[in-house]
Amino acid sequence: MRGAGSSNIEGALEQLWASAAASIPEWLPMRYIDWLPVLYETSLKFKSSAKGRSNIYLVLLDFSDRDGSFGVYVGMSKYSPAQRFDQHKAGIRAAGSVLKRGIEVLTGPTMHLQYIKRSEAARIEAELADALAAAGLRVKGGH
Repeated sequence: MRGAGSSNIEGALEQLWASAAASIPEWLPMRYIDWLPVLYETSLKFKSSAKGRSNIYLVLLDFSDRDGSFGVYVGMSKYSPAQRFDQHKAGIRAAGSVLKRGIEVLTGPTMHLQYIKRSEAARIEAELADALAAAGLRVKGGH
């Protein structure tokens, strides 16, 4: 799949979902975005030294109404990434970008940043947002 056109990958993912949806892991993105490898590589550079109750999460944002591109929201919460995404979409302490443009949680890149100390999570959230923006991604959040 690497190096293949995104239209070929989208079709392959649709076939995969249709035939094997129950066996597909939760962390696998539902669509191909050409900068996903950069997202994974950048996220893996961050580590936490202490366990806690906070989680770092990423949400895929759709900017197709503007320029056809995608972006990413970086957030931190005591809730699981999926729960927090559902809260955003329900308007509960929602970031406008996730409420309006959020498509899915990108669980894979931050699996190692779950259940970490709050102070570490706050630091990593801001640094990860800055690093992703420096890598050329459209980033929201990361306060």
